[in-house]
Order: sequence, then C-alpha cells, then structure tokens
Amino acid sequence: MAAIPRLTQLASHVSSAFHATPHPFDPLSATEIEAAVGIVKEAQGNEYHFNAVTLREPKKAAMLDWLSVDGKGVKKPSRTAEIVAIGRGSKVYDGLVDLTDGKVMQWNCTPGVQPLITMEDLNAVEVVCRQDPKVIEQCSILGIPSEDMHKVYCDPWTIGFDERFGSAVRLQQALMYYRPHIDDSQYTYPLDFCPIFDADTHKIIHIDVPTIRRPLNKAPSTNYHAGTEKQYRDDLKPIHITQPEGVSFKIDGRQLSWQNWNVHVGFNYREGIVLNNLTFTDRDKGNTPRGVFYRLSLAEMVVPYGNPEHPHHRKHAFDLGEYGGGYMTNSLALGCDCKGAIHYMDAAFVSKAGTAETIKNAICIHEEDAGILHKHTDFRDDTCTVTRARKLVISHVFTAANYEYCVYWNLMQDGTVALEIKLTGILNTYSMNPNESTNGWGTQVYPGVNAHNHQHLFCLRIDPNIDGPLNSVFQSDAVSGTAPVGSPENKYGNAFHALKTRLDTPAAAVRDYDGATSRTWDMVNESSVNRYSGAPAGYKLVSREVPPLLPKPGSLVHKRAAFARHALHVTPYADNQLYPAGVHVPQTSGEPNPANMDLAAWIDATKDESLVNKDVVVWHTFGLTHFPAPEDYPLMPAEPMTVLLRPRHFFERNPALDVRPSFSSWPSLVAAGGKGVRSGDAGAEVYEVYLRARDRLQMRYSITGPNNCLSIALDGAALQSKDDFEDLDAYINPQVLSDAANYKATFLMGS
Repeated sequence: MAAIPRLTQLASHVSSAFHATPHPFDPLSATEIEAAVGIVKEAQGNEYHFNAVTLREPKKAAMLDWLSVDGKGVKKPSRTAEIVAIGRGSKVYDGLVDLTDGKVMQWNCTPGVQPLITMEDLNAVEVVCRQDPKVIEQCSILGIPSEDMHKVYCDPWTIGFDERFGSAVRLQQALMYYRPHIDDSQYTYPLDFCPIFDADTHKIIHIDVPTIRRPLNKAPSTNYHAGTEKQYRDDLKPIHITQPEGVSFKIDGRQLSWQNWNVHVGFNYREGIVLNNLTFTDRDKGNTPRGVFYRLSLAEMVVPYGNPEHPHHRKHAFDLGEYGGGYMTNSLALGCDCKGAIHYMDAAFVSKAGTAETIKNAICIHEEDAGILHKHTDFRDDTCTVTRARKLVISHVFTAANYEYCVYWNLMQDGTVALEIKLTGILNTYSMNPNESTNGWGTQVYPGVNAHNHQHLFCLRIDPNIDGPLNSVFQSDAVSGTAPVGSPENKYGNAFHALKTRLDTPAAAVRDYDGATSRTWDMVNESSVNRYSGAPAGYKLVSREVPPLLPKPGSLVHKRAAFARHALHVTPYADNQLYPAGVHVPQTSGEPNPANMDLAAWIDATKDESLVNKDVVVWHTFGLTHFPAPEDYPLMPAEPMTVLLRPRHFFERNPALDVRPSFSSWPSLVAAGGKGVRSGDAGAEVYEVYLRARDRLQMRYSITGPNNCLSIALDGAALQSKDDFEDLDAYINPQVLSDAANYKATFLMGS
C-alpha cells in the first residue's frame, strides 16, 4: 500500500502541457496541425503528402517587443504553421499558413531539393525489399533461401548524394541484415549488398553489389535482451529517488521556472527540444530577470563513416536534417529513461495523410542531485561550509536506426547551462569474410562483424541575449607572457594570461578549436560592465570534445556538411537561418543552391558585415571520433560528452550563495562549543536568524567580535518570520528566555 501515495504523486506531474491560450513559442497542438492541413487542402487541393507541419516561430523583433512587456499592451504574435509537402513527381512545396486568420500565406514549389525522410517512409522500404525479385536473388547468393525473406531486415538511410541519380527523384539506400531468430540482433548478420529505393514508385531501382562477396555470417548470435545473460549481477541494492513534498520547479503551460531560471520549453520535429527566452533572476540586482539566451537548440549533426570503399562513402547521416530528431523521439518510461518525480510533455506531429499523431512523454523534466555546488574547509579550526547542488534536467531520447542519442539540457543553480549528449545503441555493421582485413577502416567487434570508423559531429545553435540582443563574441586563449625571462615585465618567466580576440566579422569568426590554449569563446554585452572586474558581462562557451572533420576537403561529406569544417562560426541574426546544412538536407550535393542556402552561403553573403554589438548567432560544432572495439558490441555503453555555457563577469559574486548550505560551521560557533548545522535541521533556520541579527547588531551598536551571548541567546530559538523586520527584537521568540527583561539586556549587552 505504501506505493499508492507515490504513484499518486508521480501522476500529478504527468501532462501534455496543454494550455488553452498558447504561448507564441508553444509547438503546434494536434488541433492546430490538422487545422493547418485543412486550410492547405481547401486552398491547394488533396494531391499532397505532408512531410512536416510545425510552428514558424514569430519574428524575433516582434517577439522581443511582446516579451518586454509580458504580453501587456502589445499585439500577440500570430500563430503560423510552416509546412513541407510532397506533390507528384517528388516536387517539394514549402508553405506558410496563418492559423489566426485561417489562410495560406505562402505556397511555393522549391526546385532541386528533397525533404527529410519520415518514419512512414522508412517503414515502407523493408516491405518492398522483402518482395523484390532482385533482392531475393542477392539474398539467395549469400545463403538465404527465399522462404526466409521474412527474416531479412534493412535500415533505410537517405542516399546522401549519388551522382548517378542526382536529386530529382527521392531515394533511399537500404543497409541490409538478417535475423536467424526473431530475438536475434540483425547487426550480427549484415548483408553485403545495398538496394536503392525510389520513394515515388516504391520500387528498387538499383542494387550496389561489391566485387568481393561476403556470404552470410555463420557465427552464433550474441544478444542483449533480458534473459540472454547466463548470470546477472545480484549485489546491487535499490536506490529510491523521492520528493515527498513535490518538485521544486513550476510549469505554466510550457513556461518553466526553477531556482532563478525562467525558460520556455519548445519542441519540433527536427531539432527536438528548443529552449527559448532563458532568463536568470539576479538577486543582487533587485531580483531582476536578466536575459541570457534567446534560443538554444541542437540544430544539426553529421555522422561520417571512414570506409572509402563504394558505396560506404554515402554513409554520412545528417540525423536531424535528414530524419528529424523530433520524429525519432522515444516515448520515455519512468524508472528507466527518467527517475524521480517527473513532469512529461507530449509532442504532436503530422502524418503523411495530414492527421496529427502524438508521441506521449516525449520530454522528461526532473531534478537531480548534482554533487557539490561549493565547499570550503578552513584548516585552522576545521570549520566547513558545504552546499550540495541540484540541477534541472530537460531531456529527450531519439533513435536513429541503430543509434540512440540521449539529449539532456541541464540548468544549474550557479547560472550554468550544460548540454550533455549520451551516445548508446548499436554499432552500424558490415559483413566481412573470415581472416579478411579491415584495412584499418573498421574493427572486427565479433566474428564476421566489421564496425566502421565514424564520427558524431553535432552543431549547437546559440542565440545569445546577454542583457539584451546586442552582443559581441571573443575568442579566449591561455598564452604565456610575451616578455622574456629576466625582463622587468616577466623576471621569473611565470607570466601567463587570457588573450582575447574579438571576432568582428563572419569571415574572421570562422575558428577552430585549440586544446593547447584551452580555447573558449565568450559571448558578451560590451555595454554591461561588471563593476568589480571591469569586464563585460558574458557567458563562456566551454567545449573540450571538438574533433576536426576527418574526411578531406573535396570529399562529398566535406562539401555537404559545411558547418562541421570548423568548430565555430558566428553570423548576423536572421529569422530564417535555423538549419546550418540547409532547410532541405537529403540528396544535397554540397554545391551552392540559392533555394536551399546553408551556413557557408550565409557567411559568404555577409562575410564583411560587422558582428560588434550586434544581434548575432553562434554555431558550435563538437562531438567525438569513434574507433569501435569489442566492448561496444552488441550494445554500446553510453558515452557522454558535455558543452558548458558558463557565466563570466555576469554576476558580481557567486550567484548560488543563496542556496542553503548542506552543512555549515563557522569560527564563532565552534569557539562557543557548537558543531554546526545541517540543511533541514531546526538549527538551519536558527543559523540564518543568528547571522541576520548579528549583522544588524554590529551595524547598530558597532559591536565586533564573536558575540557569544548573542549566539547563546539564539541557540534553539524559533523563527517567527525571515523577511523585512524593522525591529531587531522580532528576530527572536521572547519565550527563548524565561525573563523577557533579562533577555533584552543580555541580548544587547553581549559582546
């Protein structure tokens, strides 16, 4: 029965974040999606398949005006749906629908592009492959009889780009596998050929077959499902995560507030989670909510594989731009994907037919203990103050065929934003013959299983709003002093400093990472100066996992993934520049296309434009290079990477000092025989009362020293109220001392 209150508590945190009057940043609801489709069908006819229907975010200038007055007295931005549809002959249409006025604002055929591949598109390929005579023939050559075609599987990928077929026809490539038993992992039995699927005709139009054939793997299966291990560890004791008093955050629709943070939590089919209008309340500046970031999102990624043999050069998935991180999002489960007291948000998307579909529990919001926030022990008397940290986690998980990407946006109590991504799932595999060499392009992770080298490169889009939208970006490098040893400026040779380089134009802001100088980048407001340091208020981008794009210049992926060529780019803000590989990514060749411009084209068009004290966008590419090993198979342990956005010269002191210490002792308390107080103890509030009373007493009566009598008088006192007392006496319950008169005399005369 003890579980019933717990379940009731958890259920109270589950919602679809439905709000009767949507915030301008709210994703489109299922009702709005179907309304947009209905408006298009009425105006344009019923001949289209719908690829995407999503919110077109309001123009930034209008949105900032509305936010600046909290929506009072300024017209609320209208709700606009952005639509991608496919007509006959793979023609792609981009449209805008004004949901407020109920009309089509724009409907254009966009030449030379293909939209992303949806889950419905992916599911169709496997069905066709199993029935295609040429695929059946290839399976037979490898040792799979025709009656076993139900055991043949494929991971459909967009074809990337293949010069033999171009971009006029919507194509997918099928990476083929076999399952001897339904519970086996098909990745242990990869097949060596690759069919090409025409999404218009639903036919296999070509099959790439290698010159050296690799028959079906005969190795025994290696699986990971429950029950497949001979013995599981039995020495783990349960950890229970509970919040009996409920969560510390508040949610109004999709507007989230927690520990001085305020943020809108959005979501779309492509980027997944989008954080808008992040502010942090500065208690040292009159409880003022200060702008930090206007928009944060994971805008794109690319996964290039390192086997140069045809057709493996086509394996470089743009998982967000080609498939959609939102479309591939998992429905999260309590106790597995998330633990504790959870608030879930659902996500609504469009189907091919134009109906709305919902992914339940697409976003998980919860608090976690985050270790030590700050601590110091004085070696002289062993006094100690330590405060434990908590973080708010906003997360989603998406599955891109074989890989899982776990995306965690962490808000920290000290004003830091930490983006953590964990990579898990299953390696993409290819077949190999016994004793065959991988030539260094991969690793045999299991008999007959070749896992190719690859990279995971993510592009973080940062729209800074540091005390307002007019910001600048600096590069910071740790360098030795230039003066020689023995000189007056550097007599002992130990000088070093942070070399700051302002990135004045988009051309000058194309930058690579340098670990030797601990390179970071600062986004600052040069008109908001810290009164102590004299430096501009800012946030520092700290990223240590920044590998270079390894495919050579001139390679297909190097041309297509311009954002991944360098670690940092900075561009002037533009409302329509959200996706660094272009709006439509599948089957791009990397050659310039005015109808589908990418980050390289944006920079080329504005390369000499000033970025100083302007509305700017920072694009940061980070990730890892993966050389597979047997420990990664058959299921990879999660590998994490983190990018930090940390306040620098933004606050005048540690902004988390107002988090109650977990334990604190101080010299005067120890001298009087006290041991300290812990958070949650009755003494914790007494401690706060004591400090306030002592400080006011010292100011009023110029009393200095440990004030032992005051400490004794306050020992065990009950707190009446903690805020805004004019009378010092009110800090103490008069019943603490039996004699009220003696109490006041003792209190005021103590030293």
